[in-house]
Amino acid sequence: MTELKNRKAIITGGSRGLGKATAIAFAKEGIDVAITGRNEETLKATVEELKALGVNATYAAFDISNYEDVKTNIKSLIDTLGTIDILVNNAGIAAFGSFIDMEVSQWSQIIQTNLMGMYYVTKEVLPHLIDKNEGDIINVSSTAGLNGNATVSAYSASKFAVIGMSQSLMKEVRKNNIRVCTLTPSTIASDMSIGLGIADSNSEDSVLQPEDFAELIVSGLKLPRRAMMANASLWSTNP
Repeated sequence: MTELKNRKAIITGGSRGLGKATAIAFAKEGIDVAITGRNEETLKATVEELKALGVNATYAAFDISNYEDVKTNIKSLIDTLGTIDILVNNAGIAAFGSFIDMEVSQWSQIIQTNLMGMYYVTKEVLPHLIDKNEGDIINVSSTAGLNGNATVSAYSASKFAVIGMSQSLMKEVRKNNIRVCTLTPSTIASDMSIGLGIADSNSEDSVLQPEDFAELIVSGLKLPRRAMMANASLWSTNP
């Protein structure tokens, strides 16, 4: 299996939920981690947890839906890390609302964050991976990107788009020894899903946990460079 120690990673939405679990799993593998998010307080707290695991860790507080902020902050994070090997595009937002009732501004913001934000961050990281002729990009979609459902049109549309973008990018950069993986997890007991009322924080035995998601990512990264986990879905064993 591929050795991950001393690799450098950026994780968007890395201060809580799936992103934080992934950052902790990376740190336990010896990966230096930079996390992004919008809440500086939670970012600082998570960075301290990561440093306690013996790795270098840093953060940047910004909104990935703003391209100018992305350009400035991603450059700063890569400069601090010294290089970049792994990008986990995890940051995203969601909201329920009927097609008619949801405000246009909210519908647009979900697309802007979940799709355009991922595009912005990847666009700034990708040239560094191409220059190295090696790297890994993990893009987090959802089962909502495989099947639409009532009252989640914006979120579902954004996650369908993520799959199309991610799979296209995978075919474009394979020649550069860059592996692009698209993940489509089912409901996980993350801060976002708990906040939306679609997961219960007290149901560890029946609902997927962020640590399950992180373990899948680490397993994919450990594959020999000749192998690539192009797509993966994560489901609970409980119906």
